[in-house]
Amino acid sequence: MATLTARGLNKSFGGLAAVRGVGFEAHPGKVLSIIGPNGAGKTTVFNLLTGFITPDAGEVTLDGRSIAGLAPEARCHAGLVRTFQIVQPFRGLSVLDNVVMGAMLRVGSIAAAREIARQVLEELGMAALAEAPAGSLPIGDRKRLEMAKALATAPGVLLLDEVMGGLIPIEVKRMIAFIRGLRDRGLAIVVIEHHMSAVMQLSDHILVLQNGQPIAEGTPGDIARDPVVLSAYLGPKFAMAEHRPC
Repeated sequence: MATLTARGLNKSFGGLAAVRGVGFEAHPGKVLSIIGPNGAGKTTVFNLLTGFITPDAGEVTLDGRSIAGLAPEARCHAGLVRTFQIVQPFRGLSVLDNVVMGAMLRVGSIAAAREIARQVLEELGMAALAEAPAGSLPIGDRKRLEMAKALATAPGVLLLDEVMGGLIPIEVKRMIAFIRGLRDRGLAIVVIEHHMSAVMQLSDHILVLQNGQPIAEGTPGDIARDPVVLSAYLGPKFAMAEHRPC
């Protein structure tokens, strides 16, 4: 398992500052959530962490070692793995073979990769879909497939970009339980999510972004009561719901 650290990340596109002064630490066995309104810079931060874009300033380290200059695939080899908000499975391949692609990162044979892939699908409750074409899956199952592909690479740090988007309530409940299980195994997990009930249940620490820069951070309780966050993002109805007697 590994610790992911970001310090002073800045990124501009033309004259637009997309990310300004973002920093955090993601520790093994903990869930860090990054929240904020659309356009706050959350996915840009993930792109900076994983090497899809290069920061104008700042540093990203994995267990204290800089990963500046490493391509996304090299960062994946190092144990830093992400999912994508817009899922793009290999539509013509089976669900199993999609996951095999991820497993091949760590093993040298198709047979071993298939065994890993089957285990991951079993854990996610997708074993019955193993032979289904990935392109035939509804959005909820595609989200779970995206998670399975990432987990098959045996990550040390897992970045999850809206894995609960499109899930029905029972699926959200199951996903929360599954992510908790990954945390309890010792993974460092960073979550981007708009499902605030899930964020509050999952998170050990929350970082709030607005217009590309941090406006608050703390425990779920801290964030639920923060007047700046309530004004900028969550709204007064959220505060009332959080404190309403059961």
